[in-house]
Amino acid sequence: MIEEPHAKTLVLGVGNMLMADEGVGVAVVKRLIAQYHVPEEVLILDGGTLGLDLLYYLEGVENLLIVDAVQADIAPGELLRLEGDDVPSFLSMKISPHQIGVPDMLFAAKFKGVYPRNIVLWGVRPELLDIGLELSPVVARQVGTLVGNVVEQLKQWGHTLAPVQ
Repeated sequence: MIEEPHAKTLVLGVGNMLMADEGVGVAVVKRLIAQYHVPEEVLILDGGTLGLDLLYYLEGVENLLIVDAVQADIAPGELLRLEGDDVPSFLSMKISPHQIGVPDMLFAAKFKGVYPRNIVLWGVRPELLDIGLELSPVVARQVGTLVGNVVEQLKQWGHTLAPVQ
């Protein structure tokens, strides 16, 4: 039997860890899990490249925070924050290199009636999308900043993450 998710807030790191900087979202959530005690009402999830399979985790979620590599008109390693309707949610737009990714999932969430009330995307422009397990130095330097941004956003949504001692 599959246990129903009970999280009010979902932090979703997406990306392909085998494609260098494409895995930045997963790297951020892994560091977040390692460095903080997470309250029960927050689910931090390595969404990898699951795409539409992530729809299940949106059931009952009010706040969705996504961390991902984004293709935007900014310099490699530069951060981008999108909120609400600025986060693409239709099939024709791709902000990430995933074949079936965040835009598709959000489109399906609207269609299914599980679209979260609050959505924030923290992205970083990748420098390297070749096969490889390591982030480029310019993107790796942003992982700590992204973790801090996630913690701050969670605080704004009423969740406190205590550092692991």
